Amino acid sequence: MTASQTRGSLTVVGTGIGIAGQVTVEARAHMEQADKLLYLVADAATSYWINKLNPTAESLAGFYGEGKDRLVTYTEMIERILSCVREGDRVCVAFYGHPGGFVYPSHEAVRLARQEGFSASMLPGISAEDCLFADLGVDPGRYGCQSYEATDFLVHHRRYDPNVPLILWQIAVIGEMGYRTDQPYSRSGLEVLVDVLQEEYSADHDVVVYEAAQIPVCDPVMTHLPLAKLPDAPVTGISTLYLPPAGKTAVDRSMLERLGISRDKPEQVAKSAVKAGQAAT
Repeated sequence: MTASQTRGSLTVVGTGIGIAGQVTVEARAHMEQADKLLYLVADAATSYWINKLNPTAESLAGFYGEGKDRLVTYTEMIERILSCVREGDRVCVAFYGHPGGFVYPSHEAVRLARQEGFSASMLPGISAEDCLFADLGVDPGRYGCQSYEATDFLVHHRRYDPNVPLILWQIAVIGEMGYRTDQPYSRSGLEVLVDVLQEEYSADHDVVVYEAAQIPVCDPVMTHLPLAKLPDAPVTGISTLYLPPAGKTAVDRSMLERLGISRDKPEQVAKSAVKAGQAAT
C-alpha cells in the first residue's frame, strides 16, 4: 500500500433538506476539516454556505448535461471523487438530503474506495422521507410503510399492499433515463402510473403530492387530490407521491392465539408495538 493510500480517505455526508439547518454536527465537522470538499445540492443557498465553509469546495453539478444519460454522469462523478482520494486527500462529499437515499454515486464511491484499500464511510442525514413522516403525520411503526422509486415500481411490477401507506419517489421523471430541463415533468409517465395504481385504488382515492420545505421559513407543499387527477397536478422535480391506506388489513385470528393476544383486542397490537419502540429508545 502506498503512502497516499494510507492517508487518503472518503467520508460521505448529507446536508439535509432545509439548507444548512439540518446538517448534523458530525457532518459539518467533516465538511470543514476535509482536504477536499465535493458536493451536490439542490439549491443556491446551500451551495453558497458550503463554499464559505471550506475553500476547497467543488460542485459536482457540472457533470450533468442536457440529454446526457444519468448513469454516464454518475460514473464521472464517482471517478472525480476517487481521483481526489487517490491523491491522498481526506475527501468529504456532501449530498442533498440523506447521502444514502437515491444517490447511486455515494454508495458506489464508498464501495470502490474500500475495494482499493482506502478508509471510506457514510454518515446519515435528514431525508425527504423523514420530513414526510413529520409533515404528513405518518408513523411507519403503526401500519408499516412501502417505499419505491416510481419508475422501478412500474417496470418491475412491484407487489404492494394497498392497505399499507405507499410512497413513490421521483414521480416527475417516470421513464426518463436522461437529464432534461425542457419540461417540468413527464405527464405520460404519470398517466401510466395512475392506470397501474387504479388496479388497487379507486379513481377518487385521496393522494398527496408532497415536497419538503426547502427553506426554514417556508411551508412544505402538500397537495391533496383524487388519484385520477394526478397527471394534472403541479408536479416538480422534487415531488413525491403519498398514498394513504385504502382500507384495513384483516387480522389473522390464529396468529393472535399463537402469540397469546386477546382476540377481543387486535387493534391494540400496533399501538403496543409503537409504545414498546418508544420505551426502547
